[in-house]
Amino acid sequence: MAASRYRRFLKLCEEWPVDETKRGRDLGAYLRQRVAQAFREGENTQIAEPEACDQMYESLARLHSNYYKHKYPRPRDTSFSGLSVEEYKLILSTDTLEEFKEMNKGMWKKLQEKFAPKDPEEKHKAW
Repeated sequence: MAASRYRRFLKLCEEWPVDETKRGRDLGAYLRQRVAQAFREGENTQIAEPEACDQMYESLARLHSNYYKHKYPRPRDTSFSGLSVEEYKLILSTDTLEEFKEMNKGMWKKLQEKFAPKDPEEKHKAW
């Protein structure tokens, strides 16, 4: 029975898209990592809580199939900001968020990072 669970999770991982713009924060990549951890021995993995495993799979499968999007359709695909889906993807990309973080740093912090030694040993030599 563990073999069929493993194959179902593998199929779900294959179908789940990975968004390269969300490095380190993507649900598809996280799902693949968690499945690899949970099924370390592949089809031979012994599952301690089969009911919880099945429930997790069913929940993820519903998310992947857009079950709730179809069950609770939105009257309009707009948001309070009026931005499109593509604009949100651009804003929420890891690169853009890092740029925002850099912009929010104060002048003192930027100077400190620029001129302070990176290595703790260099810091002691400078004094």
